[in-house]
Amino acid sequence: MFRLDEQFLKDIGLDGLPEEQKKPFLQHIYSELELRVGTKLSDGLSDEQLEEFEKIIDRDQEKIQSWLAEHAPAYLQEDAFKKLQEATKLPAEDPRLVAEFTATKWLEVNRPDYRQVVAQVLEELKQEIMTNRDTILGGISQQPPVSTPDDGQITQAS
Repeated sequence: MFRLDEQFLKDIGLDGLPEEQKKPFLQHIYSELELRVGTKLSDGLSDEQLEEFEKIIDRDQEKIQSWLAEHAPAYLQEDAFKKLQEATKLPAEDPRLVAEFTATKWLEVNRPDYRQVVAQVLEELKQEIMTNRDTILGGISQQPPVSTPDDGQITQAS
């Protein structure tokens, strides 16, 4: 599992971002990662599968319960469910917890490679960010040097 946090920023060389920009930047990265992973995971899925997953993501309780009944009737006893419950500290019957578990389980069934896809997309995104680190930091290290002409005035080289 990956975490988008202070350590992530340090790993990609952006721990120098101003404090007030860190959270919005991490939220942007999360949204971008979600979009890219979703796009990549949808490749090769049928329209029916995409519709089913969309209903699960949208927390359609009827779809979630019918899917669980067919694919994971004893989900309350599964280690993955227990770990997710422990991590979220939500009660077992909480619809958010059940929906999150169902989405993960759905991916395991329909896209067993989803963890590798997430890791690959995250790595690509990290490389993209590191390549553009100077621009992201406001171009501070890309500023041309300041020169002093013979007339004594300080000007910025262009």
